[in-house]
Amino acid sequence: MGVVARTGAPDRHSELLAQQTTDMPPIDYAAIAPVLIVLVAACLGVLIEAFVHRRQRWIAQVVLSLLAVILAGAQVLRHAREINTGGTTLSDTVAVGPATLFLWGTLLALALGAILLIADRSIEPGGAFVAETNPEASRRPADAPGAASAEVMNRATASVAGMRTEVFPLTLFSLGGMMVFCAANDLLTMFVALEVLSLPLYLLCGLAKRRRLLSQEAAVKYFLLGAFASAFFLYGLALLYGYAGSVKFSDIADATAGSLRSDTLLFAGLGLVIMGLLFKGSVGPFHLWTPDVYHGAPTAVTGFMAACTKVAAFGGMLRLLHVAFDASSWEWHWVLWTVAVLSMVIGVVSGLTQRDVKRMIAYSSIAHAGFLMVGAITLTERGLSATLFYLFAYGFTTLAVFGIIGLVRTSEGEATHLSDWAGLAKRSPLLATVFTFLLLALAGIPATSGFMGKFVVFSAAFSAGMGPLVVIALLASALAAFLYLRLIVLMFFNDPAPDGPTVSVPGAFTTAAITLGVVVTLLFGLAPQLALDWASVGGFVS
Repeated sequence: MGVVARTGAPDRHSELLAQQTTDMPPIDYAAIAPVLIVLVAACLGVLIEAFVHRRQRWIAQVVLSLLAVILAGAQVLRHAREINTGGTTLSDTVAVGPATLFLWGTLLALALGAILLIADRSIEPGGAFVAETNPEASRRPADAPGAASAEVMNRATASVAGMRTEVFPLTLFSLGGMMVFCAANDLLTMFVALEVLSLPLYLLCGLAKRRRLLSQEAAVKYFLLGAFASAFFLYGLALLYGYAGSVKFSDIADATAGSLRSDTLLFAGLGLVIMGLLFKGSVGPFHLWTPDVYHGAPTAVTGFMAACTKVAAFGGMLRLLHVAFDASSWEWHWVLWTVAVLSMVIGVVSGLTQRDVKRMIAYSSIAHAGFLMVGAITLTERGLSATLFYLFAYGFTTLAVFGIIGLVRTSEGEATHLSDWAGLAKRSPLLATVFTFLLLALAGIPATSGFMGKFVVFSAAFSAGMGPLVVIALLASALAAFLYLRLIVLMFFNDPAPDGPTVSVPGAFTTAAITLGVVVTLLFGLAPQLALDWASVGGFVS
C-alpha cells in the first residue's frame, strides 16, 4: 500500500499541474508588445542609473528611450495593418482594438517629441534638470576668491555629468501607464494604470533646475490633488462593483442595459469615476491643479504632460463611456454636457486675465478640454473618430508651443511674462512666425490641424442632435481666439524693451521636436484624411 501511495502521488501532482496549465489564460504578446517594450526600457533605465557611470548615463538613457519609443511605434504600425476587429488578452484585462492602436500611436509619437525636448542640453548648461554640481561654490559670494573659477568649473562639468538622467525612466514609466490606461478593460486595471502614469509625473514636475521652489510647490499641489482624484476614482470603482457585481466593462454594460438594482450605486459610482478622469484631463471645474503645475514644472515636462496626459485621460474616458456606459447615456449625458460648457467658460474667461504665457496656455488647455468633451459625449462612430483626431492634432501643436516657450529666456531663466514677449518679432522673426502659426492652430484658424479638429468634432456633435452645445462651443472658440491674438499683437506690433529677453538658438533635439509639431500641424490641416481614415477604422473592443 505504501508503494501504491508513493507512485500515486506523482500521478496526482501531474494531473493538478496539467489542469493548471490548461486553465492558464493565453497571452497575446504581439498585441501588448508596444507596452512591454516601453516598460522593459523603463526598467533598463533604472539599471543604467544604478550601474552606469554618471558621465555615460545621459547618452545611454537618450539612446534607450528613443529606441524604445521607435520600436514600440513600429510594433503599433505593424499590428495596425494586421488587426481586423481586435481582441482581449491577460484574462480580458487589456483590450486592443483599432481605436486603442490609434491612441497608442499618438502617445508614442508625442512621447518621441517630448523626450527630445527633455534631452536637450544646448539651451542651458546640462539641460533643464541639472543637479547642483558644487553646492559649496554655489553658496560662495560672487566677490569671494575663486568664485569665478568655481562658476566656470560648474558650467563646464554640468553639461557632462550634472543632468538628472532619472527623468528618462520616469518618463517611460509614465508613458507605459498611459498606454495601459487607454487599453484597460476593467476598472481595476484602469486604476493601477492611473497610478503608474501619475506617480512619475509628480516627481518630474519637481525637478526643475531654476525656480526650484516653485517647481517643488507645483509637484506637491499636483500630488495632493491627484491623490484626492485617485481616491474618488477608487471609491467610484467600489460602488460600481457593488452595482454590477464586476469591474469589467462588459459586465457593467450588461448591468446598465437591463437591471433591477439600485440606480443610486450606478449614479454615484459613475460620477466619482468620471470625476477622477476629468481631473486628469484638466476639465473644468476639476482643473485647479493645471495653471500652477503648468507654470511651475520644467517646460519640457509641461509639454509632455499637456500633450500625452490629455490623450491618455480622454482615451480612457472615451473607452469607459463607449464600452461600459453606452446604454445608460441618457443618465449622464446632460451632466457631462454641463461640464463641457463650464470647462469652456472657465478656460476662456480665466485665460483672458493671465499675464504669464504658460498659465495662459494652461487655461487654453482647459477650454480645449471642453471642446473635447463635446466629442466625448457624442456616442457615435463619427464622434469617436473626430475626438481621436482632435487629440492627435492638439497634442502635436501643444508640444511645439512649449518647445518654443523654452527658447525665450532672460538671465534668470525662461521669460514667461507677457511683457517679455513684446517686440519678439523684431528680435527673432522666424521664431515669432512659427509661434504665431501654432497659436493660430490652437485658435482653430483654417489650414491648420486645429481647425480640422474642431470642424470634425463640432460636425459630429451637430449630426448627433447637439446643436445648442455646438453653438456654445463655437462662441467659446471665437472668444478663445483673443487669448492667442493678444500675444501675436504683442510680438509683432510692440517695441522690445532694451533689456528684454533673448532667443536661444535651439539645439538639434529641440529643433527636431518643434519641427515635428509644426509639420504635423500644417500637414494634417491641409490633408487630414490620412489620420481621419485611421481613426475611423473601428472603435473599442471589450
